[in-house]
Amino acid sequence: MFKPLIEDTLFKPLIEDTFDEPEQLRETISPATDADILKLIQKFSGFETPTKVVLQAIAIASYDCASAFRYADNYLNIIKNKKQRKKLVLQESAPEFCINPKYVDFRN
Repeated sequence: MFKPLIEDTLFKPLIEDTFDEPEQLRETISPATDADILKLIQKFSGFETPTKVVLQAIAIASYDCASAFRYADNYLNIIKNKKQRKKLVLQESAPEFCINPKYVDFRN
């Protein structure tokens, strides 16, 4: 009778292990409470945030509270980084401007 070159028993533990890992790493998903939604909205209150973004965070929170807070943190980090970049660009690009009296005609 034909015997396979690689036995199935060698791969069984590997296959079973790969299927078990995601289940062990899975977080418990819970919807946000009213207090959680209030905290989420307060997180956005210090910034000029579009209504669309806040409503999206609330929609995410109705299914998964932790994901909604991650969404809010990611959005706020992007906003903070953009503001910091703008400050750096403005500081670097602003040349020192001075008028040398030798080259200016003030008689007009």
